[in-house]
Amino acid sequence: MKKTLLSILSFMIAMSLSAQISGKVMDNQSMKSNILKMDRKYAVYLPPDYFTSERSYPVLYLLHGAGDDQTGWVQFGEVLHIADKAILSGSATPMVIVMPDANTGTRGYVNDAKGEWRYEDFFFEEFMPYIEKTYRIKGEKRYRAIAGLSMGGEGTFIYALRHPELFSSACPLSAATGPASVEEMGNYRLWKTGDISEAQKKAYFEKYSVLRLIDAMKDDQKRAVRWYIDCGDDDFLYEGNSLVHIAMRKKEIPHEYRVRDGGHTWSYWRTALPVVLEFISTSFHQN
Repeated sequence: MKKTLLSILSFMIAMSLSAQISGKVMDNQSMKSNILKMDRKYAVYLPPDYFTSERSYPVLYLLHGAGDDQTGWVQFGEVLHIADKAILSGSATPMVIVMPDANTGTRGYVNDAKGEWRYEDFFFEEFMPYIEKTYRIKGEKRYRAIAGLSMGGEGTFIYALRHPELFSSACPLSAATGPASVEEMGNYRLWKTGDISEAQKKAYFEKYSVLRLIDAMKDDQKRAVRWYIDCGDDDFLYEGNSLVHIAMRKKEIPHEYRVRDGGHTWSYWRTALPVVLEFISTSFHQN
């Protein structure tokens, strides 16, 4: 009986200690969007010491791919386990990780060509201000990072290239990089262009083409964002990522480019996330 009580007590203590060193994920949060005229869901990871401290934290916006929603990185990406392990080992600094839903309504992270679906505007004008007011987050560029996979990798490229003043680092993983030309836009499912003029198509292409945004980058912006780009050697998006790497090299934009063994799979992205957390933590620290 005495041994049984000791075993139960030891188990309870172990569980209590485990709870104290674990972060928390909430994957069904929501906010009202006036721009999109609906409630929008998101998931959030809060680091292990969030509820026992009064400090403010850096933030990572972590974007999901096509077909997933705000729960993708939670359910399949194991963000709770991976972030806890990285933070507790010291390879990553404690941070808030925010995962918005870009699958409801119109899929994707950009505005449509007619201005009828303005997801990018929602993200910057409503979502980020709401998140950084609701949670204890440091609202400065040096404490803000963005990363994402596939469609979310394209969102990462576009957001950091179009808003370099907002992000200290950007980590596109297995990223979609958009159509290669205006003529190919009609076959690209992530862009909703509809029936618009040729001039409007050209303007939309220049606004959201990753390669076009790189080519148009001004010299004083080349070091504005720290880049980590990762794509598997068996990934069907490998060519686009290779072209981005070449374009950045030609433009003399500093970046880390990694090609590892693997394809377009969650097993690949789960191994990428710890490196991403370590990379962006370097930006959050004082050099």
